[in-house]
Amino acid sequence: MTQEIKTQWLGKMLFNADTLGGNFKIDAAAESGGEGKGVRPKALMLTSLAGCTGMDMVSLLKKMRAEVEDMEINVSGELTDEHPKFYDKVTLEYIFSGKDLKKDKIEKAIKLSADKYCGVMEMFRQFAEITTVVRYKEKKSS
Repeated sequence: MTQEIKTQWLGKMLFNADTLGGNFKIDAAAESGGEGKGVRPKALMLTSLAGCTGMDMVSLLKKMRAEVEDMEINVSGELTDEHPKFYDKVTLEYIFSGKDLKKDKIEKAIKLSADKYCGVMEMFRQFAEITTVVRYKEKKSS
């Protein structure tokens, strides 16, 4: 399956990206010749990773009957010092909130996403060490 996106240069470092689900602007910071009018390309990679595993989590937790009230996924990446700079270390922090959280199922879903379903995670594994952290915010049952 081939997927295609289109980008149109809008001047300076600003581009419009027309993608499979919508469009958005990509730009560089002022110190790199941009005006900060869009997302940065490397940040988009981290966003894609969070979105991919997040969608897996929603689907898997529903199938496992382990739904949560809230989920947050924070992704941080460490760039190499030399050009071309790329993420060599990435940390995913999953934060789940709810009552009677089924931690065993949640952790199984994270493992399934990481090892089987999330294609973006597999791509990242080709160049980065990936660490996952799981936190729970248990709400008391009334």
